[in-house]
Amino acid sequence: MSELRHVLAQTYLSKCSVEKSFANQIEHQKLTGGDPTNFWRRANFLRIQANGQSQRDILKIFGRALKTTLGLKLSNCGGDGDFIYLDDILFSGSRVGGDLEQWIAADAPPRATVHILVMAIHKFGCWQTGRRLREAARAAGKEIDVRIWRALALENRKAYRDSSDVLWPTTIPAQVTEYVSAQHPPFVPRQPNGSSGLFTSEEGRQVLEQTFLIAGMRIRSACKNPSPILRPLGFGPFGVGFGSLIVTYRNYPNNAPLALWWGDPDAAPPHPFSKWRPLVPRKTYGDFDNLEF
Repeated sequence: MSELRHVLAQTYLSKCSVEKSFANQIEHQKLTGGDPTNFWRRANFLRIQANGQSQRDILKIFGRALKTTLGLKLSNCGGDGDFIYLDDILFSGSRVGGDLEQWIAADAPPRATVHILVMAIHKFGCWQTGRRLREAARAAGKEIDVRIWRALALENRKAYRDSSDVLWPTTIPAQVTEYVSAQHPPFVPRQPNGSSGLFTSEEGRQVLEQTFLIAGMRIRSACKNPSPILRPLGFGPFGVGFGSLIVTYRNYPNNAPLALWWGDPDAAPPHPFSKWRPLVPRKTYGDFDNLEF
């Protein structure tokens, strides 16, 4: 708990910090070309998120900041300028990639610049998103320049796993050996004493990695046919899970270790959710229907 508290003190994004980050982007010289008022007045804000409500929330936050900073209303913006896709965090990039892939194919003009504005990115997901959208533009026969802007970048590329900013175990405990041996491609462990500054020490980092890895396997065992992406350290396409340590005031991502968010103590006894009490229960897409931001 001490190590987790230390990490979350750095990775928890409060509503105040989100508001400040997007307010700073409004007058970002490189983004706006040195003329923020003209840039945002002509900008086209995309409202195309297929799942979740994070974009709706961020648009409201950004709109308030835009009104305070430049006296502009979102409803009065739009024209021959660039396109803006707002969201909170880019993890794997699957959501933003899916949204913009469809937009490029169906609604994007023949030539456009799209700015993706988020609080934080994970570098592998950022790379994947860029590649996916370039391919989508080529397939549609369009020239789409995609630029991603963020306040925080977290390392999670395989080539840089030793200095990664996600949970990436150095060793596999006995309880997880069978699961890992069935992975294709095979899991490649991290070498200790990398350069990430999120943890108190290598020892503290390994406490989190080993504890959450074992707990995640216990959670998977409660499910008869768990999805392949339901990995011990969080939803992910490979290895033992994504291992993200970022959480926002809105929600806990499913890319974080299962032990932190999976489960429901109020579920009926036969249901697998009843087997685990999460530290921070996760809101699913349906849970946001009755929320007001």
